[in-house]
Amino acid sequence: MATPEGIVSIQSWVAYGHVGNAAAVFPLQCLGFDVWPVHTVQFSNHTGYGVWRGQVMTVDHIRDVVEGIGERGALAGCRAVLSGYLGAPELGEAVLDAVRAVRGLRSDALYACDPVMGDDGRGFFVREGIPAFFAEKAVPAADIMTPNRFELEHLTGLPVTDVPSALAATAALRARGPRIVAVTSLPVAGDDGQLAVLADCAEGAWHVRTPRLPVNLNGTGDAFTALLLGHYLQTGRVDRALGAAVATLFGVIEATAQAGVRELRLVASQDGIRHPEARFPVEPVRRA
Repeated sequence: MATPEGIVSIQSWVAYGHVGNAAAVFPLQCLGFDVWPVHTVQFSNHTGYGVWRGQVMTVDHIRDVVEGIGERGALAGCRAVLSGYLGAPELGEAVLDAVRAVRGLRSDALYACDPVMGDDGRGFFVREGIPAFFAEKAVPAADIMTPNRFELEHLTGLPVTDVPSALAATAALRARGPRIVAVTSLPVAGDDGQLAVLADCAEGAWHVRTPRLPVNLNGTGDAFTALLLGHYLQTGRVDRALGAAVATLFGVIEATAQAGVRELRLVASQDGIRHPEARFPVEPVRRA
C-alpha cells in the first residue's frame, strides 16, 4: 500500500466560524492536499466574540492523536507540519515532538509556524509563556514563519513600521532559523489606503500591496499561512506562493465584506481558492 501524502495541522478548532484549523484545513483541501488536523482547543466559537465554550486539549491528547496518525503509516508521507494557536505553552512541546517525529521519517518535511500571539490594537491575547515558546523554541525549529507586524516586532525586538524596516526584521529572524519569513499587516509608507505582505528568503524578498478593506476579521492569518504553505509545496517558489496566497485571501475577505458577515466566506469562495487570479503584482524588494 502506498504511503499517503499530506499535512499535519496542529492548531485550534471552532465549531462555528473559521479560525485555526477551521480556517486552514478547507483551503488546503481545495488545493488538493490531504490534511490530518489535530486540535489544540475545541471551542464553540472564536474568543473574539467575548463568550465561548469548550476546552483546551492536554499535551497527552495531542501526542496520542499524532501517535495514532503515525500508526496508520501517514507520518512517513507527511510533507509538512503546520501549527497556529496553541491555547497553552506546554502544547508547543507536543507540536515540536510531532515535527521531530515527522522529520525522523521524512527529512524534507517542512515545519510552518504561525506564531499566534497578538495583534495591533489588542496586544497579546495568549496565555503567559506562549510568546516565550515561540521566540525561544519555535523560531529555531521552523522552516516557515508567518508573523503579523506586531508579532515580528516581538520576535526580533526591532521596529517594524513599513516594508524596508520589515525586511530588516525578517532577515534577523531568518538568521535564527526559519528559511522563509512572511509578515502580514504591513503599513505602506505614504498610503494609508493600502497594506503590504512581505516574504523573505535566501533567494530574494518580495512584497504584495493590496487595498485596505474596511473589515476586521478573525482567521485571516490562519488562512494565509495555510495558503502560503500549500502554494509553496506546489510550486517551490516563494514569490509565486506569496502572490497566490495574498490574491486568494483578498478575494475571501472581499466576499466576506460584501456579504456583511463576521466569519470568513471560505466555502462560498472555494472556486477562487482552487483557481486564484493574479490580482496584484509581486514586487521584488531590494535589500539595503
